[in-house]
Amino acid sequence: MIDFSQYLPGPFATLRLVDWGADVIKIEPPQGDPARTMAEGALFAANNRGKKSVAVDLKSDEGIQSALDLIQNADVIVESFRPGVMDRLGLGYEEASSLKPDLVYLSLTGFGQNSLYSHQGSHDLNYMAMSGMLNQLKDKEGRPVMPTQTVADLIGGMAASEAIIAALFKRERTGKGTYIDLAMTDAVFSMMTNHAMLSKIAGINSGIPVLNGSYANYRIYETKDRRYMSMGALEYKFWKNFCQAIGRDDWLAEFPERLKQPETIQEVEKVFLTKTFDEWIQVGRQHDCCLFPILEISEVLEGEYVKERGLVHEKEGRPFVQTHDQTVSKDDHIADLNEHRNLFS
Repeated sequence: MIDFSQYLPGPFATLRLVDWGADVIKIEPPQGDPARTMAEGALFAANNRGKKSVAVDLKSDEGIQSALDLIQNADVIVESFRPGVMDRLGLGYEEASSLKPDLVYLSLTGFGQNSLYSHQGSHDLNYMAMSGMLNQLKDKEGRPVMPTQTVADLIGGMAASEAIIAALFKRERTGKGTYIDLAMTDAVFSMMTNHAMLSKIAGINSGIPVLNGSYANYRIYETKDRRYMSMGALEYKFWKNFCQAIGRDDWLAEFPERLKQPETIQEVEKVFLTKTFDEWIQVGRQHDCCLFPILEISEVLEGEYVKERGLVHEKEGRPFVQTHDQTVSKDDHIADLNEHRNLFS
């Protein structure tokens, strides 16, 4: 697999395939992927482990020929330039597929190859905004909240790896290659199915009511020491377990309709303010009531669950997060970037 992409979405897509056993050659410009210098190098390290890295100057004839030589032996090409760039370089799908007819070629962009916004500069926040996803993340005053996670980039990367696997399966069945025009905005919008349906048939624009925080049994609650717990007691049995755990059997009659009353929500909020974060964690563990702590990433990394599942591995003090369940040996793709042709560090 040849990966021409930079920054996050494309590298995350090919990282997922690395974890499934793919051999990926990352093509970088002579100065390196810009991600190498972002966030103290964390962005690059997190998304490019297990890949080989080759410096190629795509502005030179020699560089283009080198890229074409690599393409002849590739099963998959991933690129994330603006629409038309790879064609102008002579590395577009038509040229590449003439060298390798059964090639799977994926172009990953914000708004696709041919749309109103295809040629405008854009990033993750813009895709979240245009898909309707960002408007679902609001504070108490109804203002959109600035996320600290690049949701669209990651969803786009996941959709890309999924599309590549589907195309490879198609090739296995038919012998034919595929061109994939994948827009990250489209990928995020596909996550808005429930919201779109509710908006159309019921005029509700804030998602499924019982799941959007308007019911007392499915909400975020502040604790005595200003930490937060997540409650997901949708079913009566879980709500019953919670009520019995705190000695409030009188709330059982509230299920389900009265749980959306503001006074009921306020009562539950007051109860949560009577115990600390650690105390509520113990309640959740002991009483099967869908009650879990909202953890900082530092707590997740040191937590029992991550260790038990083997989700993080360290190499020279750097944590490498597994992108999905692996079906190969845990150590096969936990690679030291310096062992590959890491030319720019």
